[in-house]
Amino acid sequence: MSATVFRVPDTAIQFARVLLTKHHQIDEPATFSMLDREWDLLPGVFAPIFTGASSLFAQWVPYPIGGSFLEVGSGTGLIAVTAALAGCASVTAIDISAEAVRNTARNAHRHGVADRVRTLVSDVFDALPGERFDMIFWNSNFIEVPADFACTTPLERSVFDPDYATHRRYLAQAGDHLRPGGRLLLGFSSMGSLDRLAGLASELGLRVGVLTRQVKFVPDRVEYLVLELVAAE
Repeated sequence: MSATVFRVPDTAIQFARVLLTKHHQIDEPATFSMLDREWDLLPGVFAPIFTGASSLFAQWVPYPIGGSFLEVGSGTGLIAVTAALAGCASVTAIDISAEAVRNTARNAHRHGVADRVRTLVSDVFDALPGERFDMIFWNSNFIEVPADFACTTPLERSVFDPDYATHRRYLAQAGDHLRPGGRLLLGFSSMGSLDRLAGLASELGLRVGVLTRQVKFVPDRVEYLVLELVAAE
């Protein structure tokens, strides 16, 4: 695909640092309003209120109604719970952070879909051997940093991806977890490296397509995108 997305690489890390500072100020359980619902937020969990991404992605993802949905990096559970409310028969929500998994479970209970939302601690697909889904989605940690960049907390790992190692794992391993005809989606941003992502996809026999995109100001101009990865022709 053509990498014509508006990018702000010079400010991406600065934006992330400000974002992390805001998260560190959350030191006790709280609630927030989004998508006409109330949600629980636990300390140390990525908070959708600080960016425009999660609410957009939750509305843009073409959920497999009646099918199975896997969210990688579920955070508060906003998207996983929305998937269940939209009509997915089963939802699996995974996150590397135990607090995020607990947060997702709380919101599944809050919104009456705990019977359809399974929550697991997992580093990408590690906890899902042999399992397959109709759709996999990840709102990725799209800010690329050097390979030797040290992410010391789950929150830092939710925004930074050293050398795009996690993106490579996601693209390389997701095919083993898709049912025939299943779809692989990625939430991304112009603060990420679309060129690097497209290169990784190409190496793995995949092609990147854009399903939906929109510019937001948070406070700088940022374009958010839902991408679909398909087999290259």
